[in-house]
Amino acid sequence: MQLSGAQILVQSLKAENVEYVFGYPGGAVLEIYDAIFQLKKFRHILVRHEQAAVHAADAYSRASNGEKIGVALVTSGPGATNAITGIATANSDSVPLVVISGQVGTPAIGSDAFQEVDTIGISRPCVKHNFLVTHISELAETVKKAFQLARTGRPGVVVIDVPKDVTQAMAKFSYPQEDINIRSYQPVIHGHTGQIKKAAQVMAAAKRPIILFGGGVVLGNASNILTDLIQSTGIPCVSTLMGLGAFPSTNRQFLGMVGMHGCYEGNLALQNADVVLAVGARFDDRVISVADKFTDDGKKIIHIDIDPSSIAKRVKVDVPIVGDVKNVLADLLALWQKQNLAFNSNALERWWKTIENWRSHNSLWFENTDEYIKPQQVIQALAKITNNNALITSDVGQHQMFTAQYYPFQRPRQWLNSGGLGTMGVGLPYAMGAKLARPEEDVFCITGEGSIQMNIQELSTCYQYRLPIKIINLNNGFLGMVRQWQELYYDNRYSETYMDSLPDFVKLAEAYGHVGIRVEKTADIESALKEAIALKDRLVFMDFITDRTQNVYPMVGNGKGLDEMVLPPHMNITQAAAGSDRE
Repeated sequence: MQLSGAQILVQSLKAENVEYVFGYPGGAVLEIYDAIFQLKKFRHILVRHEQAAVHAADAYSRASNGEKIGVALVTSGPGATNAITGIATANSDSVPLVVISGQVGTPAIGSDAFQEVDTIGISRPCVKHNFLVTHISELAETVKKAFQLARTGRPGVVVIDVPKDVTQAMAKFSYPQEDINIRSYQPVIHGHTGQIKKAAQVMAAAKRPIILFGGGVVLGNASNILTDLIQSTGIPCVSTLMGLGAFPSTNRQFLGMVGMHGCYEGNLALQNADVVLAVGARFDDRVISVADKFTDDGKKIIHIDIDPSSIAKRVKVDVPIVGDVKNVLADLLALWQKQNLAFNSNALERWWKTIENWRSHNSLWFENTDEYIKPQQVIQALAKITNNNALITSDVGQHQMFTAQYYPFQRPRQWLNSGGLGTMGVGLPYAMGAKLARPEEDVFCITGEGSIQMNIQELSTCYQYRLPIKIINLNNGFLGMVRQWQELYYDNRYSETYMDSLPDFVKLAEAYGHVGIRVEKTADIESALKEAIALKDRLVFMDFITDRTQNVYPMVGNGKGLDEMVLPPHMNITQAAAGSDRE
């Protein structure tokens, strides 16, 4: 029996156990939408903008423990270009994703036809791989390759560009049952035994060891083995923004997030360590700032990553180990225990004493007031009421950093945000995708009045599909992070930062069919959150009017090292004194 290309595509997605496709129809994909309607193999989620389709599919994939891969479907031309921001966002954070774009018919490609863009050329810099399907005989195998490439090795985005005449052509359907051998693509899964032995020896000789873990631990489902290694060795650990939740944030050995807005003790410990074991982290500029300043004290670095191109990209690495982080950590822990390796107890005790001294300065302390709602208060109240267990998505800005600092994440895939690209507008569609992936969980989107308006039309999608997410809008009337930089580095010249034409978010939420709550007093924070949580089957938009003057501290400015933080006023400590007692 012959099927159309569109039917083959739908059947192929079903063969990959796809449950949801996020998309928006258009002329070049009408054959595919007709096949979706007739075959009913999975559920389609109609978003209101293609960017949101990719963001929602991205979050669906992030929240699914690696078992499910998000799929987005967009039309040609503006549909494909609207999707690029979502594609770049997901690929920057190494999220497995398959994006299917329609294309004009193959005879018209290159003729500047209506709604034609070079999707392959445009997407090439921000995908793991892309395909242009020029014949129906290639379609099923291309889908198989796309899912295989997206989920294996370092995960990423794969785009399949399908011309309309390919969707209309007819052929027999046969879907590959086994993975396809791709000669040029053979990711290394197991670490080199010799390098793992060398890593164990370097670690055991350390006087000031630390483990830095990143998003690769979350994506690699290596949280349990990482926790075993940290607890077995007794050494401190720190996290990148994307690694939060891979190790319980309430554990004493966790020193907090590091980087531009990392906590005081975490940044100083990472800077002053003599051996750093980095697991699934890229040493990007927002984590270590200036590479030369990070390595100028001669610290030794062990770097574990499945992507060889990420190792030694920014810093010199003494022991590189390419492999799946879960496998490498398991081998490292087994070797450590088999050889009865241990750190010098006196040196480790001194190291912990120094760290506890740094920790005693309490860099995240802030003064509660009844006059204005502090954004930190809202995050802390949410953590208390949800017992640190809610699934949190965020947009990008001050609210994102406050959430990272003040919500104690306890498990992987509990925290979904845009780290690599820093994309405003992801929070709401992320919450949509996360709720569909894990409908039993309470899902909160923490956002700001600037970010939420970038994809606020998705409130309509939430109403159509009855997605009862809770939105916390930390509304300070500014593009907060931009304002903070302008205050600190541009002599308070607030160029185009003030949002002086904001809508009434309560009325706006109600216009979309949801519940809106405005909160202006600190005494009402907890009651508003509890009211929202109690409305199990409704989306609730909480508009918290917060202190306009709050900045995110500590902060590492451009060109500064991790030990050159701008500190909150209450600390009253010089950086020279800060690192002087590390021995």
